[in-house]
Amino acid sequence: MFDLNLPNISSSSVDGDEPLKLLVIGSGPAGFSAALYAARAELAPVVLTGMELGGQAALTHEIENYPGFPEGVGGSELGELFQKQAERFGTRTEFDTATEVDFTKSPFEIKTESGEYKAHAVIIATGARPNHLKIPGEEELTGRGVSYCATCDGWFFKEKKVLVVGGGDSALEEALYLTRHATSVTIVHRRDELRAGPILKSRAIENPKIDFVWDSIVTEVVGDEKVASVIIKNVKTGEESAIETDGLFIFIGHTPNTEIFEGQLALDDGGYIVVDGLMQTGVEGVYAAGEVADPHFRQVITSAGMGAGAAIQAVRYMEEKGL
Repeated sequence: MFDLNLPNISSSSVDGDEPLKLLVIGSGPAGFSAALYAARAELAPVVLTGMELGGQAALTHEIENYPGFPEGVGGSELGELFQKQAERFGTRTEFDTATEVDFTKSPFEIKTESGEYKAHAVIIATGARPNHLKIPGEEELTGRGVSYCATCDGWFFKEKKVLVVGGGDSALEEALYLTRHATSVTIVHRRDELRAGPILKSRAIENPKIDFVWDSIVTEVVGDEKVASVIIKNVKTGEESAIETDGLFIFIGHTPNTEIFEGQLALDDGGYIVVDGLMQTGVEGVYAAGEVADPHFRQVITSAGMGAGAAIQAVRYMEEKGL
């Protein structure tokens, strides 16, 4: 256990109070893993949940590849376990969202929807959000048949036909989940081969409720009060056709939630925070973990590992600086 000789701050640093030792921005696997390790090192971390407690993982119906759960575990359940374990050791969870940061001064200043925090160290774990197709009708019909979360909205399509866009793990996982409710699931993929892992591929191909439209993209969502059909275009022939559907689920990747860090931290071409092998950003005392800094693996287990690594480095930083 590290002894940093710092006061045990149990209240937020709003309105000029003494700065927190560590503030974690984000409450997914990376955020709560970081908080767990930091709390066990007696940093009394505060976690800002953001808009989505538990991050993207909490929206997954079932996670089958997280160690320790041989029968799988629900995403929301796993998120609750992360939170409970971190809080057991002294983490405080605040249902608030960061809106602005200033990493040019020490302690760092972080504005939120409800106030302002100051902290000696910050771990960013704001994750990523689903990409949109940016086609006519998509925005207008979001929430009225267009969705980016099968776990959230699948129940509304009981005994209905739905269409899924994408060919990666997320698309197939969500398509398989939708077969629990929908009468049929059509997967539209811009290539002629799925990018998902072999197990998911086999399950999807063998599922009698799932069929495929290859080499195609969705170019328009049609409907007045709700989705009625979509227009698809074959990328090889250019031919367009309409498919009737009650719902459109879109899973074509993610964009990191890094807008508030622009101009404060180095971002790569995809908008991801640039970190070294120790989760360190270009600003001493600021770390990033999980999907906000990981365009490659994007797994619950890798995000959790990154969060733990970031917290270990934050503890060492505090010790070395003798703050």
